[in-house]
Amino acid sequence: MAMVDESCVLVEGPWTHRFVGANGSRFHVVEAGTGPLVLFLHGFPEFWWAWHDVMTRVADAGFRAVAIDLRGYGASDKPPRGYDGYTMAADVTGLIRALGERSAMIVGAGAGGMIGWAAAAFHPKLVSRLVVLGAAHPLRLRAALFADPRGQFAASSTILRFQVPRYEHVLTRDNAALVGELMTHWTGPQWRQTAEFTDYVNRCREAMQIPQAAFCALEAYRWVARSALRLQGYRFVKLMQHPLITPTLQLHGALDTATLPRTAQGSGRYVIAPYEWRLIPDAGHFLHQEAPDVVTGEILRWLKTS
Repeated sequence: MAMVDESCVLVEGPWTHRFVGANGSRFHVVEAGTGPLVLFLHGFPEFWWAWHDVMTRVADAGFRAVAIDLRGYGASDKPPRGYDGYTMAADVTGLIRALGERSAMIVGAGAGGMIGWAAAAFHPKLVSRLVVLGAAHPLRLRAALFADPRGQFAASSTILRFQVPRYEHVLTRDNAALVGELMTHWTGPQWRQTAEFTDYVNRCREAMQIPQAAFCALEAYRWVARSALRLQGYRFVKLMQHPLITPTLQLHGALDTATLPRTAQGSGRYVIAPYEWRLIPDAGHFLHQEAPDVVTGEILRWLKTS
C-alpha cells in the first residue's frame, strides 16, 4: 500500500496555506479574504476541505475566512495527547490570538461544533458569534445518550466502537473503507447520489490515512467516554453548565443520523444570548456540503446581525 502523506490536504485554490503555532502545537490553516475573522472547524472524519466552498463565499462577502485542520487531522500536528475538551477548546482560542485577532466568529460542524460550544463556554470574550452545524451542546448529547437508548444511544453505536483499543487500524483498513461507509450512512440521500459526494468521500478517506491521523481522531471520542467516570470529566460538565453569552445559531440536517435532530434541539437552553434553531430539510450530518447555499446564507445572515 502506498503511503499517504500530509501533502494530500494542501489543495491549491483561491486561498493561502499557512502553519501557525498555538497552544503548544502547529496548525495547518487555510485563509481567504480580509475583514473580521471567521474560524471554521471541521468534524469527523473530515479535514479543512469540509469548508472550501462555504469559506470562499464568506470571504467574498467581506470576511477573513480561516479553515483549520483540527489537532491530529490533515497537516496539523499529531501529538499523542491533548484530545480532551479543554485542550481542543484552547487550541481554537489560541489560534484566534495567533492569527492576530482579539476575538472571532466560530463556525463548527459535527465534532468541530462540539469544540465551538466548549470554546464559547470557556472563553466567552474570544468568541463573538457562534454557528453550530450538526452538533448538540455536549451536555445535551450526554443526557440523550442516557435518556434515549433507541434513538441517540443507538445512533452513537459507531462512536462506542471507537473505544476498542487499536480500532484506528479498522478505520484505515482497505484505504479507509469504513470512513466511506460512515459518511454514506450519515448523509442525506440526495447528496449521496452525486459526483461531489464521491469526490469528497475519497478526499476524506485519503486524509484519514495520513500517519497517526486515525489514532488522533479516535482519541477525542475515547476521551469523552473515559472522562465520564473521571474527575476531569466532572469538571468539564460543571464548566459547560455555564450559560453561553455568545449569540448562537444552530443549523441541523433534518435527516442527520449521527446526531439526531431531537438530541440537538434542546441545546438552546444553555444559551442566554440571542439564539436561533433552524432545521434544514433533506440534509444529513454534512449540511455544509449537502446544502452549501442555504448554509452560507444563514452563516452570513448571522455574522452580519449586530
